[in-house]
Amino acid sequence: MRYSATHKADTRKHLLQTAASLSKQKGFSITGVDALVAAAGLTSGAFYNHFSSKNELFSELLKHEVENGFFMFVDKVEGESEDEWIARQLKSYLNWGHVQHPESGCVASSLGAEIARADKPTRKIFEAAARRVHGVWAEQVGDDKAAWAAIAQMIGTIVLARAMASDKTRREVLNAGKGFLENALLHKDSA
Repeated sequence: MRYSATHKADTRKHLLQTAASLSKQKGFSITGVDALVAAAGLTSGAFYNHFSSKNELFSELLKHEVENGFFMFVDKVEGESEDEWIARQLKSYLNWGHVQHPESGCVASSLGAEIARADKPTRKIFEAAARRVHGVWAEQVGDDKAAWAAIAQMIGTIVLARAMASDKTRREVLNAGKGFLENALLHKDSA
């Protein structure tokens, strides 16, 4: 059977997307290669045609996810004021759907602990993306430290909300994190 010219690239992309979704739901380190390829409808042999190891898959998955996730933090709309931009970013990131659906959300809030335990080249991939996000936030809020604090607060809010057993407490954490950031970052000149 002959495959199309794009078959290998399409298969790799499908495997990366499936691995990202499954890993963000269940954790990368505890999800075996067999589970990853089964979810993608492939064999472990097909996996090794694309990746030499699970660690290589994690690095590639992270490259893909940080590029896609970059826009969760920094999407810009022409003509927006700084306060409008900040409010929209907080609303976009700190929402109930993001708490409920890690598979389609930010890689940092789902796999941050695993990224921290990864090898240095993999952490450098994440750091480069985080610095890009920080640069945009620092420009918008006018303060390097406040930008890092906002990013950390946003990610931490999602992590903590997801860790709660009840929806009531999840919502309390989500609303508190969002409210804190709104108070800290918006309406600076109105005091």
